[in-house]
Formats: sequence, structure tokens, C-alpha cells
Amino acid sequence: MKVCSIGLRGMEGYRVQVEVKELPGMPSVVIVGLPDTSVKEAKERVIAALHAFGCDVMKQKLVIHLSPPERKKQSPMFDLAMAIGILKVKGKLKQPIPSHIAFLGSLSLDGTIQPVDGMLPAILAAKKLGFQQVYAPYDPTFPFYHLQHVDCVFVQTLDQVVQCLQGQQVLFSMNHLPSAVDPPRKTHRDFEHIIGHEDAKYALEVAAAGEHNVLMIGPPGCGKSLLAETFPTILPRLSHEAQLEVLSLYQLAGEPKNDSSPPFRHPHHSASSVALIGGGTQPKPGEVSLAHRGVLFLDEMAEFTKKTLDMLRQPLETGKVTISRVSSTVTYPAHFILLGAMNPCPCGYFGSKKRYCLCSPKQIQAYRQRISGPIYDRIDILLSLEVVDLTETPKRLESSETIRSRVETARFRQYERYGEEITNGHVPIDVLLAKSPLTKRQQQLLQHWAATYDWSNRVQTKIIRLARTIADLAGVDSITDEALWKAMAFRRIKEGRQERNMKGGC
Repeated sequence: MKVCSIGLRGMEGYRVQVEVKELPGMPSVVIVGLPDTSVKEAKERVIAALHAFGCDVMKQKLVIHLSPPERKKQSPMFDLAMAIGILKVKGKLKQPIPSHIAFLGSLSLDGTIQPVDGMLPAILAAKKLGFQQVYAPYDPTFPFYHLQHVDCVFVQTLDQVVQCLQGQQVLFSMNHLPSAVDPPRKTHRDFEHIIGHEDAKYALEVAAAGEHNVLMIGPPGCGKSLLAETFPTILPRLSHEAQLEVLSLYQLAGEPKNDSSPPFRHPHHSASSVALIGGGTQPKPGEVSLAHRGVLFLDEMAEFTKKTLDMLRQPLETGKVTISRVSSTVTYPAHFILLGAMNPCPCGYFGSKKRYCLCSPKQIQAYRQRISGPIYDRIDILLSLEVVDLTETPKRLESSETIRSRVETARFRQYERYGEEITNGHVPIDVLLAKSPLTKRQQQLLQHWAATYDWSNRVQTKIIRLARTIADLAGVDSITDEALWKAMAFRRIKEGRQERNMKGGC
């Protein structure tokens, strides 16, 4: 007897055939097909659940094969499929089981079906694999209103599954669930509460509109963390497809996430490389993947180990991270906006107008070089912040909602231009230049400043991307000279050539 289920390799789903055969021999249940510990223990759960159902399986030898045999099975998600296969072999289930039905879920000892980590990506994979119907346990964290295209039948017990397969009971399916409305975002942060930092606010608006990476350098207490924590309030809500990706990643990691707001991850600088990138014996998503479609904020960025920061090269460049272990190799998406914050020197007061810096030039250079040149190259905007004088009369302050509306308009212009949901920060450069070419004069200007500041080709590309986003915020169809000047200004911080030399010419 063959019953279908779904296995996961990272975010990728594949078809698993659960084959059950009764053989002569000592009464036992044997599971083959590279099962891990959680799958091997399934035989005890399945035996107990079937006993509660009224089916005694300990009279003959049962062999359960999980195909394909070359892939390691790492989840208790196959319990329900094993139980259905055994019931069919034992004659407790007379009706044929079509191959277009998949069974997902873990069994309790009393026959209750429970959800497990990875249920959502498995259900999403079912449609791609050609399954027409999926039996799965009900999970209130599922975004049901985004899964209307999947015919998913929710079950609570093994008895309900059997009755449904026999046509005796019609259970509620995905199509019978009400369409939920995502609640409005609630946050106590708002840009209208931040006094000063007009240039930094505009830079963050550009970063939000084009998904550009930002590094903020300033003395302690100047507002770096406050700006970073307020930044998500100007990001657009996630689209349906993006929300499903994010929720799938959070399910695989076993963390809660049940709204459409972009994720904001804030790991401590003592976090290990495995916590940041992902991994483990059974590779799970790390902070870079949990920040997918959102923000990864690295406060005190220079305090992270250099080895850990250099691991960000691949996800910043490709938008994904590949984790290779002896047991398996998986790839997780990691398409995020990097926000970094650091002091200008170990004591924090280099360049300050009110405090004296006690650090030697050698100490300052060593501190800056904790962030390698390739990481600097992958950052679009360098911001130099100063302490704000709160006694001055503040200018007119804009709310996050006002800024977010401009960001959404700029994003919509980009989606229309490229014909897909992609921003200037991540669109292939050949597509960007084909849609928005630079004039000959603009190319000469960029080359001149690139030679002056030793900018690499990657930095020049990022300046073009920034200029295109600035033009989008201004509602202009082509890259203007003003937009290019502003983009180059974002790459030069106020300390000028002295700053550049300390960063090793970045």
C-alpha cells in the first residue's frame, strides 16, 4: 500500500511515498528510508494511536518504507500517512486512496493529529507538486486568507480522517474559512517623535523605497538605535506572496509571526555565526533568513566578530544563504535591508564637537577595520550622525505614515518599470541601465568621483541604484543630475578623506 506525504529540504518540498507491507515474521514495525530519530520514534506513536482507534498491529511484521530512500527524513510530519497506510493494509479502510491526496501531521498517543514545524511550507509545496488535496491538522497561525488556492482539509483526529475518506463526514476545508483582515500595525515609534536628523530621515526614506543598505556612524546617544527601530514604520506591508515566504521561514525556525508587517531582527553582537547565518545538525534558518523581506539591524556593528560579519557577503549579494552540513545542504532566502550602527572610534567621540576623543589613530584604524572592505562595498548609504541640540526649535516633523505613502508610491513606480515585484536595490544592473541609462556627462562625473574616492565598481553600481531611487521618490522618469549628486553624497561622510583612509580606501 502506498500513501503520499511531503518532505522538506529547507524551503523546498518533495513528494514522499509511504509504502507499507505486511510480512511473515516476529511481530514488529520497521521504518526504513533514512529516518532520523523523530521519524524512528513514529512507530511508537502510530502503534498507540492505532490501538486507540481499535486496530491492533502487533500481530505480524510491518515494514514501512519512506521513498525516495536516498533523502534523509527529518520530521514527524509522516505519522498520519503511516497510520493511513497501516489501516489500509489491515483492511480497516476499504476505500482506495488516490495518489493526488497528501497526508501531513504528527500523531498523539490517543489519535489526535498535531501540527509540527514546517507545515505551512509543506502545504505550499503540495500545490507545486501536483497534489489536489491535503489532509492536515488545524493551526490558527496559518494565513488562511492567502491560501484559498490550496484545497486543504483540516482534521483533528485519526477517526475523522477515516470517516472523511469513507465519505461519512464532511470536514471544513480551506474554502469554508472566513477571509480574515490583517489588523492595523500598532507601534509606539514614529518619525514625527524624532527631533532633528532631517538628512538621516531622508536617507532612510531612500533606503526604504529602494531596499538599500545603510551604515550609521555617530557618537553614543546621537539617535542611531532610535532611527533604526523606527525605520520599519515606513516600510510597506508585505504582499501575499512575501508574507507566505516569511511565515514559512518562521515556522521552520519554530518562532511566532502572524502579521503582514516586515520582520525586524535585532541580534546581539555576541551572536554566533550559526545564529546569524543559520545551521545546526539539522540546518534551520538564522537571523538573516528571519529578516527576509524586512530589516536586519546590527547595533554596535564593529563589536561583531570579523568572521561573522564576512559571512554576510553571500546573502547581501545574492539574497539567499546556502548552508552545507554532512546531513544535508539547504538554501534559505535572505533578501533583507541591512541597517548597521557603530561608533566612530572605541571611545565613541572621534569627530565630536563637545567631547574629546582619547583614542590614538592606530586604535581608530583598528576599530574601523573590524568591518572589512567587501562589507563596506555592499553598503549603499554611509551616514555620519551628530548629537542633536534639543534646545533648538525643531522643524516641521513628518509622521511615519506620510513618509510611508511616498515610499509605497516609489515602490509602485519600480514594480511598473520592471514588470515584477523587485526594487532598484536588487534588480539586475543590466536591466536597471536598460530602463534608466546614464547620460555621457553623468558617466564622466561618476568616473571622476570614483577615481577621487577610490570607489570600486560595486560602489559605482550602488550609486546608480541610489540615484534611480532618489529620482523615483521625486517622481522623475530618468536619473537626473541632482539625483546622482545626492547619491554620491550618501557615499561620502563628513570626515572626508581622513575617514576614507581609516576604512582602507572604501
